Amino acid sequence: MSHNLLTGKTVLITAAAGTGIGFATAKRCAEEGAIVAISDFHERRLGEAADKLEQLTGTRPITAVCNVTQQDQVDAMFDTVLAAFGHIDVLVNNAGLGGTARLTEMTDEQWHRVMDVTLTGTMRCMRTGLRHMEARKSGVIVNNASVLGWRAQEGQAHYAAAKAGVMALTRCAAVEVGQHEIRINAVAPSLAMHPFLHKVTSKELLAELEAKEAFGRAATVDEIANVIVFLASDLSSYMTGEIVSVSSQRA
Repeated sequence: MSHNLLTGKTVLITAAAGTGIGFATAKRCAEEGAIVAISDFHERRLGEAADKLEQLTGTRPITAVCNVTQQDQVDAMFDTVLAAFGHIDVLVNNAGLGGTARLTEMTDEQWHRVMDVTLTGTMRCMRTGLRHMEARKSGVIVNNASVLGWRAQEGQAHYAAAKAGVMALTRCAAVEVGQHEIRINAVAPSLAMHPFLHKVTSKELLAELEAKEAFGRAATVDEIANVIVFLASDLSSYMTGEIVSVSSQRA
């Protein structure tokens, strides 16, 4: 059900191809009246996501292929969206990369790859987006962090460090741009279930993680997207620099 929370707002969501939080966020934003643009580094899947969103919402989103580890591609993504919309009201930084490796066995390449996509990629998109938002003295950014920015999990040192960095980046940038009427917040999901997660995570680990949730199940991607929509909307107009945990994990 739509509450028209984003009617007329232009929204750009990164890493929105596939079946994860990015696609769910694009769908929910469109359902709430937003004019949507989506990006992903995978061109075919991006086109498929746009097709599906058009089928579900009746409107085809603007698309831009973008690898967030490349500044020239980030710049081109914003140029494409700005040429179509004229401005961007909301930026959702969803691009991230995980993996599993014990710290003593982790290579520099594994560490840097996760950092470059998850933390530095978020910084690149924020930096470029904020330059446009500051000129307009208006805008909202929502970053996708993780409860692993607070909590420990074996084999996740690189991902947890990157997500903790996203949290710190969110807080510091929010203080810098508050005077320009720009808000920056983040969501921190614990476990959001979607088909791709089943491909990269063992059934045993998923069962263990689900058992830690008070509801005894993972969140759906729509349940994460709903909180992102709230942070993107005017309902959260006095929130900035906040990290909102979307989790039922027991204390």
